[in-house]
Amino acid sequence: MSNQIIDELEGKLQKSLGALKKDLSKVRTGVASMSLIEDIKVMYYNQPTSLNQVATIAVPDSRTITIQPWDSMVVSEIEKAIQKSDLGVNPMSDGKTIRLSFPKLTEERRKELTKLGSKMLEGTRVAMRNVRREINEKLKKMEKDKLLSKDDAFKQQEDVQKLTDRYIEMAEKTYSEKEKEILEI
Repeated sequence: MSNQIIDELEGKLQKSLGALKKDLSKVRTGVASMSLIEDIKVMYYNQPTSLNQVATIAVPDSRTITIQPWDSMVVSEIEKAIQKSDLGVNPMSDGKTIRLSFPKLTEERRKELTKLGSKMLEGTRVAMRNVRREINEKLKKMEKDKLLSKDDAFKQQEDVQKLTDRYIEMAEKTYSEKEKEILEI
């Protein structure tokens, strides 16, 4: 029974860590990346559609992303969607291909992005602590209902704490790698 609880905890912690990694991948660094635009939705036949479902996306160099729509009718919709997004770049189009050129980040912008990443990390820590609290409450309830002895409940809570600490450390490592990437000139 208690192994199920530890498995549940680990599953939830992995989801939190995965969400942090996905969020951090969308934070712009000095390098162009497809993850920056993968969540952009384009109106295609009056349906919000992912950009990668209506175009070929490529990163020809470290500062440029090219988007080549399969249907030339959607070029203007893609341009609008990119301008509405918070990328901070203006799309350049020749009618067939859209180019996104990412300028070098200023020192001020780099600091803003590290603060944003830090907020994401803190949100993940809070989420992980909430999961830990939820699991500990389940263990206390099991102890109260006599499904676990006091010693077993205490040991399980120690295991929960160790696992939570390990995942928080992994989240911090993920953030510090992203921070180095952002601050790299």
